[in-house]
Amino acid sequence: MSKDRLAMRAVRGSQGMSCTAHRETVSKTPQAVPLGVFRFGRLQGCEDRLLDRDSIDLVFPVEIALMVSAPRPANEAARIEALHGLDILDTPAEERFDSLTRLARRIFGVPIALVSLLDVDRQWFKSTAGLNATETTRDDSFCTYAILEDDMLVIPDAHADPRFRENPFVTGDPHVRFYAGCPLEIPPGNKVGTLCLIDTQARVLTPDDRELLRDLGRLASQELMAVQLAHMDELTQLLNRRGFERLAKRGLTASRQLKQPACLLAFDLNGFKHINDTYGHAEGDRALKTFAGAVRDSLRDGDLVGRLGGDEFAALLMFTDASQAAQIEARVSELLEHRGKAPACPTTFASAWAACPSIPHRTTISPP
Repeated sequence: MSKDRLAMRAVRGSQGMSCTAHRETVSKTPQAVPLGVFRFGRLQGCEDRLLDRDSIDLVFPVEIALMVSAPRPANEAARIEALHGLDILDTPAEERFDSLTRLARRIFGVPIALVSLLDVDRQWFKSTAGLNATETTRDDSFCTYAILEDDMLVIPDAHADPRFRENPFVTGDPHVRFYAGCPLEIPPGNKVGTLCLIDTQARVLTPDDRELLRDLGRLASQELMAVQLAHMDELTQLLNRRGFERLAKRGLTASRQLKQPACLLAFDLNGFKHINDTYGHAEGDRALKTFAGAVRDSLRDGDLVGRLGGDEFAALLMFTDASQAAQIEARVSELLEHRGKAPACPTTFASAWAACPSIPHRTTISPP
């Protein structure tokens, strides 16, 4: 009897029964697993008995086991923000990543090698060698476990691993038996995905194999960091103009769709040219980094901040009204006052904000 029919008959058999199956809480956020994974539990008020899969017609209620949702890293919010900051999801294939997966596939003799990036609820493939797919659900992904590792995750035989032996990619296409995933990390410490190897046969990695996979993983991470630098300001480690504009457009679109307010803050340092002319560019750079840190530390998870150029900065405050924007302005001023003690560090800035769709407001903040 097929698993689908078995499950349907088990559900039908449980209807109308006076006995209630005892259900065990498996996860706070349970999710269904492939049909055919069952737990036969105690029947309250009825005689205990174990159901036989071949005699399911005995019409006792059957509890379908629930797969525990895959764990998430402690820095998940920052990790997702860093991934989205790359602006790489759903982009076309690129040779710099494809060459790495082809090389990995050839060196290790595996049928599949991937560069996988883990979004909020999906696994998206920037590069695939040997697999005709672009994404999968995240909870079914081996890679969502791999990014929890300090080094790499190696599964010699998925059939023998209780986390994965009922995984749909093990029981069905592409019939994963062996998996090895090296986390891909971008600053500051965000593991956004993996370079991974997949085989349909059980196997092991030697110490030399592991070191080689690390080397390839480092190359893939370096390529991601190159993408990151294209959207980041190297001095302040904030988004640059290009990166800020791209993400801000997405943020404003989301605010409109959700009918939530958003505020755009613009900052301009006072006297920055005087700092460069009087104290030199090294002190000017230090002033920019100090101001950038004050703005960044004043914002919340989900807000965006970027350096638009020179001494100009901007922040998009998601789900924020005008009064909250004014509080963040004041917070920037307060932090800057405490951090900018050296003569070369500016303690004043001009700012302007617009609360969508309100009229822009301009002010000058001068800490006492």
